[in-house]
Amino acid sequence: MTAEDDCSSHQNADHRKLYRHAAAVICFVIILILIVILLIFIILRPSKPNFTLQDVKLHAFNISTTLTSNLQITISSRNPKYRIGIYYDKLNVYASYRNQQITLPTVIPPTYQGHKEVSVWSPYLYGTEVPMAPYLALSLAEDQTAGMVLVTVKATGKVRWKVGSFVSAGYRLNVNCPAYVTFGKKDGGYVVGPDVKYQFVEGCHVEV
Repeated sequence: MTAEDDCSSHQNADHRKLYRHAAAVICFVIILILIVILLIFIILRPSKPNFTLQDVKLHAFNISTTLTSNLQITISSRNPKYRIGIYYDKLNVYASYRNQQITLPTVIPPTYQGHKEVSVWSPYLYGTEVPMAPYLALSLAEDQTAGMVLVTVKATGKVRWKVGSFVSAGYRLNVNCPAYVTFGKKDGGYVVGPDVKYQFVEGCHVEV
């Protein structure tokens, strides 16, 4: 081996040591950042938002062999934390009756909610000639006899938490808001009178 080859070999070894050292430093910094983020989340404890169904305004709720409904809801969300913001990524809101979806989903645009802030949305929900399962038609007849129907307003989507400049990954959000509304009989169908507004201020069940 010549002196030139020996020098080149030493240089390559030095480069490998330098690369290993740089890689170790980068890994250490990444691990340190992850530990700091984890500690921040443990200390600040991000918690799920509080949803409330404030009211339901019914324009139509007609049942025969199919169901046609037209309603506007007012739903609010409150961020309970002082130091954590919440990103709502495209919430889908719809109404259901006994676990059957009865309206098309209405999309609420992406929203950022600051510390302790309250966001209020008033989307319209529509369902035109939605087919009803036979057992649901029977249940609805029983509800008609009782003079009250339980409609559940649901919201699904994703949320992300913001701590300082850090934004978490997305988490699945499921919201269920029960609403008992009265209805009457008219022309062979069951119709909630036009523009009937029901005040609820009911807390919703939230899963993240």
